[in-house]
Amino acid sequence: MAKYVLTGTYCPDVLEKRAPYREAHLGRLAGLKAAGKVITIGPTRDLTRVFGVYETDSEAEARELIESDPYWQHQIWTSYELFEWIQAF
Repeated sequence: MAKYVLTGTYCPDVLEKRAPYREAHLGRLAGLKAAGKVITIGPTRDLTRVFGVYETDSEAEARELIESDPYWQHQIWTSYELFEWIQAF
């Protein structure tokens, strides 16, 4: 499996706007982590960017996992880029 690094942006007023979707978002991520699909994910301290590492069979699968997240579907994450990552150690 390949690893993919996610970098993205949050919407303005993220704390208020994410509230209705936060439980579903975190529950989904916990399931993906348990399945080995998400290594780590989280916001920058200033809540402007998100970073994560996914481990999937393909870039298409990583994109599907990102785009099916409640935060993407409800525009809490407003943009993202995905890069295949070679973990040196």
